[in-house]
Amino acid sequence: MIILAFESTCDETAVAVVRDGRTVLSDAILSQADMHALYGGVVPEIASRKHVEAIAGLADQALAEAGITKKDVDAVAVSYAPGLIGAVLVGVSFAKSVAYALHVPLIPVHHIRGHIAANYLAFPDLQPPFLALAISGGNTLIVDVKDYTDMEILGSTRDDAAGECFDKAARVLGLPYPGGKPMDQLAQQSQGGKYDLPRAHVSGCELDMSFSGLKTAVVNLAHNAQQKGEELDAAALAHDFTRAVSDELVPRAIAAAKQSGHTVMAAAGGVAANSMIRADLEEACRREGIMLYLPPLKLCGDNGAMIGSQAYYEYLAGKTAALDLNAYATMDLSETDA
Repeated sequence: MIILAFESTCDETAVAVVRDGRTVLSDAILSQADMHALYGGVVPEIASRKHVEAIAGLADQALAEAGITKKDVDAVAVSYAPGLIGAVLVGVSFAKSVAYALHVPLIPVHHIRGHIAANYLAFPDLQPPFLALAISGGNTLIVDVKDYTDMEILGSTRDDAAGECFDKAARVLGLPYPGGKPMDQLAQQSQGGKYDLPRAHVSGCELDMSFSGLKTAVVNLAHNAQQKGEELDAAALAHDFTRAVSDELVPRAIAAAKQSGHTVMAAAGGVAANSMIRADLEEACRREGIMLYLPPLKLCGDNGAMIGSQAYYEYLAGKTAALDLNAYATMDLSETDA
């Protein structure tokens, strides 16, 4: 089954062609990061307009790179939630028009389910059930993947997502947007241990997380140093900040795996590209006898291939949408009705 998949939930316009949920025939991506870097973060209206400008050309590019024509497409998939509502609407509207024109099924895909499915593209042997740590700019979740389309959230952030926290900390340190990669590179230049940063604890919900206090602590450190005319050790702060994020994520993921009885874990999302978090996950899983799947860096960020992968399994489960499909800024991972 050949699926033409669209992703436009934030600042990457992506169109991919995926066969049977596991083989990527093409994956065309146009990032807007350089443009939004001028503002220190994503400007929703600009993102939406750029998606409109790019999506048709990327669709033609994806088909050409896959070596197929429109007639070879068996279904169209689109990420319809969650995300910046204007940006999501662009992808949904275009995907609906393509499905209508080609007379093929339209498959709605939850964005975070797509991130988890990126692992299916990298690891042919990976099958549910397993535990997923989904960590991105907009979401931080610990997910029990019971089956390809049956998932339960075991833990989540109560406020900021880990990726958002990285971006805000990077901005305070004068690093460019998006902040994940620059923070990672800066953190590697220090052994850390200089700044005592908070780790949150949610009483009664041991698998839940909170990053707002950590973000505020970094902001306060930077402002206090500026007011006193003191110089921050930026590399040490980046290292200690990343260590604090990892200390919230990794132990909870391990605890969730033990509680749910999983011996297999997969990471997903842009923050899964962070070298310290990847190393900590590897060490913890090795220590606990858990098989860990870490997607390659190119599949950690937003891409169309992950949407095409998950769409295949949504289709097998009987989930398709009519042409009145809407876009949603927020949606629980376990929701199944489009």
